[in-house]
Amino acid sequence: MILPGLRQVLDETPTPVLGLCPGIAIDLGSSRTRAWMPGRGVVADVPSVALSPDGPCYPVRRGRVVDVEQCSRMLGLLLGRHVSRRRRRPLVVLSGPVLTKPADHAAALAALEVLEPRSVLTLDSVKAAAVGCPDEPPGGRSLLVVDVGAHLTEVAVLTDGTVVGARRAEVGTADLGRDRPAALIADAVAGMVTQLLRDADAAGTVDALDRGPLLVGGGALRPDIAYRLAMELRTSVRPAPAPHWAALRGAAVALQAARRHPSVNEGEPVVSAVRAQ
Repeated sequence: MILPGLRQVLDETPTPVLGLCPGIAIDLGSSRTRAWMPGRGVVADVPSVALSPDGPCYPVRRGRVVDVEQCSRMLGLLLGRHVSRRRRRPLVVLSGPVLTKPADHAAALAALEVLEPRSVLTLDSVKAAAVGCPDEPPGGRSLLVVDVGAHLTEVAVLTDGTVVGARRAEVGTADLGRDRPAALIADAVAGMVTQLLRDADAAGTVDALDRGPLLVGGGALRPDIAYRLAMELRTSVRPAPAPHWAALRGAAVALQAARRHPSVNEGEPVVSAVRAQ
């Protein structure tokens, strides 16, 4: 399965490029875990659930790995069979929440050890989502990204491909219901945008807001959320194509670029974690 819009971004053939190390792009979310591999397409798109003797376990909550052992077990069952120990160790690109604390970052890396990666490149999900939208190049004009997930909502301003300001709120579509409508998320986003106008590059934020925020994540599939955001922010809101795949698309683009770097394909494997800027 090819990710929606991915061919236009990667311009790659369906088969792996010979000589390049294997790789996996992963979007590890609180609700779903998605993974993509060159030449294979999507190899996982399942709920982020691990089975334990006590019943279902949810090792990722509000964007954080809260149970490293169960998360590792889940990733091993989902992706272990795609990583052959007789082949070269894979390069992993992980899309994760912006403003991740060091302890949470370390927990995610620990969970990935089950895949025996050569190295791990982490990428903020808001930046990955921008990269994953062909019509939204991360460089150039400022871009406001609103990522509405099941348990986490993130807002960030990107200028010249760099996150210059970001906020996150532990609220998402899973928190909505009859008594908690889409206005709950719209109010949270409006509050975060107001903070960015005060604390970040105000001129860039205003320009990005006038242009209209790029709406990604599963919440972008809900017209009521897009409508409430447009009303609250008083600007047009632009849902990305296949918005729930945007972060994984961006991670896949980063993976393909990293796999072609000489340092990845030469010398002895060195396990390291690098955070993309």
